[in-house]
Amino acid sequence: MSEEEERDFEEQLRELLSEDAYTIRPSPAPYPQIRRQGVVERRRRVAVAGAVLVTLAAVPVGAFAVGGGGTGTADTATTPKASASATPTATPTPSPTPSGPAGPATAGQLRDGITLEQAAGGLDKCLAYDRDRVAHGGIASTDLGKPDEYRIILALNSTGDSNSPGDGMFVVAVKEKPKQTRLICNIKDGEASGLNTSVGSDRQPDSPPVLADINGGKLYQQSFMDKGNWKLPFGWGFIGTVEPAVAKVTVSYGGVSSEAVLDHGWFVASGTLTEQVTRNPHIKGYDQGGKLIYDSDEDKTYQQVQ
Repeated sequence: MSEEEERDFEEQLRELLSEDAYTIRPSPAPYPQIRRQGVVERRRRVAVAGAVLVTLAAVPVGAFAVGGGGTGTADTATTPKASASATPTATPTPSPTPSGPAGPATAGQLRDGITLEQAAGGLDKCLAYDRDRVAHGGIASTDLGKPDEYRIILALNSTGDSNSPGDGMFVVAVKEKPKQTRLICNIKDGEASGLNTSVGSDRQPDSPPVLADINGGKLYQQSFMDKGNWKLPFGWGFIGTVEPAVAKVTVSYGGVSSEAVLDHGWFVASGTLTEQVTRNPHIKGYDQGGKLIYDSDEDKTYQQVQ
């Protein structure tokens, strides 16, 4: 190639390079547009993150404990529903539901300043005493159940005697289901010291309309070892069952007569002796019309003398 041809070739090459420079070198990056898109993207992510945080703050702690064994993230936290402008509504905490035995029909059945709470505490100790006795080889008995299955019908101070020294408190409680159950428990120095129970109704087809409890003497007698030498004054109680036809029951003891309380099929009487007695309480029952339908003096099954 001649020198002139080489110069022509170089000029043509420079022209081609000059004309195709755009196609060989990429266009400069559109920085303004990229920056705008980056700002928008960051704002969108901040907004989403804020919504998630708001939702997490609104979800109760307990929601994250549901469905154990998972990854530890509650489903409700993955779908934000709360908004930052929402105003939380306070939910009042419900008061705890009292759990324990029902009280008696009248306040007078809780004697000697004993409160229902104290009587209920005594019942709880009595039931625990029975469970512990059975667990340690004592005489097995029908499951006496829980305190809230019972109704307390009588509570009064107990007087210690030669057979059971030390004063304390008697609690009498009953329940109807699954079987009629009656317990008489003595509490001394804050501990159950004696328990008498009756499971199943004492009534028979030929039972009288007013039926004294077969073990009620624990409440109105002192020990036979102290016969004729009781500690006085002596607070006593007396219980039994009545048929629906009975509208009134009176009990006389130590020369003092009073009307018993009728409490869901039970009669409950109490008083204070100021003199030694030799006869058991005298009971009378009346119907709605005031007619005498029961007299313990005429009941051959009732023990008249102590």
